[in-house]
Amino acid sequence: MSRVSRVLRGHWHNRRMPGRRTALLAVALLALAVPGAAVPAPSGNTAPAKVQAKSFAAIDASTGTVLAARGESERRPIASLTKVMTALTVIERGNLDGRVVVTRAATNVEPYREGLVAGRAYTRETLLWSALLASSNDSATALAIDAGGGSLAGFYALANEKAKALGMTSTTYASASGLDDVRNLSTALDQALLARAALQNPLFAKIVSTRTYWTKWAAPTRAKLWVNHNKMLGTTPGTYGVKTGWTTRAGGCLIVAVRRGDRSVIGVVLASPSIWSDMAALLDVAFNRLG
Repeated sequence: MSRVSRVLRGHWHNRRMPGRRTALLAVALLALAVPGAAVPAPSGNTAPAKVQAKSFAAIDASTGTVLAARGESERRPIASLTKVMTALTVIERGNLDGRVVVTRAATNVEPYREGLVAGRAYTRETLLWSALLASSNDSATALAIDAGGGSLAGFYALANEKAKALGMTSTTYASASGLDDVRNLSTALDQALLARAALQNPLFAKIVSTRTYWTKWAAPTRAKLWVNHNKMLGTTPGTYGVKTGWTTRAGGCLIVAVRRGDRSVIGVVLASPSIWSDMAALLDVAFNRLG
């Protein structure tokens, strides 16, 4: 069955409201034609009352249609959700088996840190696993300095260019890790758009759907076990990504992608006092609206 057929049959089929189908078909076709764009939800899309996050958005992962939202366009700090863009930018540049020589600036960032050693070389893919699973700020910073040609400013230019290309109109990247809570700002809707695009990359999708990962490491450590901070991978069936985040200013931040049957939803909560319960409530509402 084609993607358009699925939209007609599953997302928007309603025998009691035939006059509405033409407009909804146009919405679905627009989303399929523009993968990076979010499509406004049909009327009646009210925010779920149980979600306490100051900003949130849930979209249909297939079409980009907004299913539930509140404060979705308010610019906020996003903490370690920033690493989604860092990782996608690095992956798309390629040569992931190539090695990055870590700079002193990368090792001087605040925790969480992997404990990288300045002057030592690590593969880009190893640092990607560290940044996305363990949320290591030094790994994300090392990758960004490398991608930016030796400077973080160069990386920010790349990240903001990518954000613009994806239609993330309210986002400014000024951090590789998310530690900058003042200038590094985005919105719940923009982060949903980013996650939808990033999950189309096979390596990114593989990393963020992995619960644990062993890797060889230099002596005396020898090996490391990384455990994904996204605990919904182990508690919520159908979860296949993507990233957690927290700072004092940003509060709790979470992007999650979940499948139920043949439907998938990407949810984002920002400035949440309880990311796990907020996300559970948001997903329930979003899937109910998919029908």
